[in-house]
Amino acid sequence: MTRPAVIPRERRLLLIEPPFYRLYGGGYALVRHPLSLAYLAHAAAENTDWQVKVFNADFAPWSEPFDITYLTGDGFAHFRDSIADPAAEIWRSIRAILADYQPAVVGISVKSSTLEAATRIAALAKELDPQTVVVVGGPHPSATGGEMLADPAVDVCVCGEGEATLVELLRALEKGAPLQRLPGLFVRHGGERVGTPRREPLRDLDALGFPSRHIAETLIGHADYPAQAFGFLMATRGCPMSCLFCGSREVWGKGVRFRSPQHVAREIGLLRDMGVAAFHFDDDTFGVNSAYLAALCHALESAAPGISWSCEIHVRLVNEKNIALMKRAGCRSVQLGIESGDNGILKRIRKGFTIEEALAAGRLITSQGLGLQAFFMAGFPWETEETLRETREVIEKIACEKVIYSIFTPYPGTEAFDLCRSQGLIPERYSPSLFGHQSPLNCFSVNLTPARFRALSREIEETVAGKNRDARAGRRPGPR
Repeated sequence: MTRPAVIPRERRLLLIEPPFYRLYGGGYALVRHPLSLAYLAHAAAENTDWQVKVFNADFAPWSEPFDITYLTGDGFAHFRDSIADPAAEIWRSIRAILADYQPAVVGISVKSSTLEAATRIAALAKELDPQTVVVVGGPHPSATGGEMLADPAVDVCVCGEGEATLVELLRALEKGAPLQRLPGLFVRHGGERVGTPRREPLRDLDALGFPSRHIAETLIGHADYPAQAFGFLMATRGCPMSCLFCGSREVWGKGVRFRSPQHVAREIGLLRDMGVAAFHFDDDTFGVNSAYLAALCHALESAAPGISWSCEIHVRLVNEKNIALMKRAGCRSVQLGIESGDNGILKRIRKGFTIEEALAAGRLITSQGLGLQAFFMAGFPWETEETLRETREVIEKIACEKVIYSIFTPYPGTEAFDLCRSQGLIPERYSPSLFGHQSPLNCFSVNLTPARFRALSREIEETVAGKNRDARAGRRPGPR
C-alpha cells in the first residue's frame, strides 16, 4: 500500500505497552517487543493507510536477572512510589513520545498489573489533546468488559482478540461512523456504556501474517533492541485447560486454534534472517496435543534446522516420544507450570496432574539433556502452613535451572476473583496494580493471617532466590 510521505495527524496511531518492571527500579525492564502490539501494528499497517507506531514503555536494552526477594521488598516500595509520582521520569518520557508523535488514536495494552499505569497514560494523552481517542485492550479489558470506561480519559474498550477490531475501528473513526455497530467493543453512547456482540475469534491464524515484517518501521527505538527481543512467537491461541486462576479464555475464547506448522517454520526463518538466534513459544501450553506437537516439531526440524528454542508445556504432554521430538527439532529448555507441592491444592486449581507426575516429568526432561524451568505459586485460598511447607520442599528438591515464583493473585474477571470476593478476601479498595504476582500485600488465604502468610512466603522467596543464584553461578541445579 502506497502512503503519502507525511501522514496527517488524523491517521496516526500510537500503540503503547505501559511500564511495569521499570517501575521497580534496580535495572529491571521488559527486554522484548510485546508480541500483542506487534500483531496489532501489523494488522493496521497491512489493512489501513494509517501510520502506526509502537512504544514499549517497559523496555530497556538490558535487565537485571529477576530476584523475587527484591521484587517483593525494596522493589515493590519503588514500584508504589513510581506509580504515585506524576513527576517520575518514566511518565515524562511517555509524555514526550505523545507530544512528539501527536497521535489521533492511542491504543494501550492493559493487564491487571498495569491498570494504574495505563490510566495514567490515558490521562497524559487527554491532557495533551482532549480530542485524542484513547482505546484500551488486552487481558484486563477483555475480562472486565466496559469497566475502564468509568475513567473519563478512556473512550473505547476492546474485548478479546484485537486485530480485526482495531482495523474496523480505525476505518470507522476515519468516516465518523458509529462505533456501537462494531463487534468486540464497549463504548459510550447517549451517556451510557454500550457493549457490542463479542467478535468471533479468527479461525485461520495463518491469515494474520508475520508481524516481524513491520517491526523496523513501527517500533520506536527499534535500533536499541537486541535481536533476541524479537525471538518470541505463538503457534496457537487458547488453552484446553481450565486452571482456576487463568483468564486466557477471556482473551482467546474457548478452545484452541492452531497455526499451520509450515507457517510457524516460515516465521522462524524470517526472524533468523533478522539475527534472532533463539526463540521462545509464548503459547499457553506448547503443542496442546501430541499430534500437533509432532507435526510442528517435524516442520521445525525440516524447514529451520539448527535453531534453538524453549516453551512451556503441560505435564501430561511430557513423555519420551514428545521430548525426543522436541529435542531433535531444537528445543533446549522446557517450562512446567507446577504451581503447588500439595496434591489437594493442585486438584482444587484444576492443574490436571499430581505433584508426583510433575516431578517425574521434570526428571524426564532433564534426563534428555534439556533445561528445566519450573513455575510455582503460593497463597491459594485453601493454603495452610502444611501446604506451603510442601511447596517449599518441592522447590528445594526439584533439579532445575530456574524457579519462577509467584504469589497467588485473583485477577478481576477470573473465576479465582469471584471465589475470593465471595469469601470476603478481596479488600474493599482493591487496586489490581498493587496486588500482582510479586506483591507483598497479597494474602488471599482463609487459613492464614496476612502477617503469617508474608513470613511463610518470604521463606519460599529466599529459597527461590538462593536456588536461582546458584544456577546463574553455574552450580549444579538441584536441592540447596
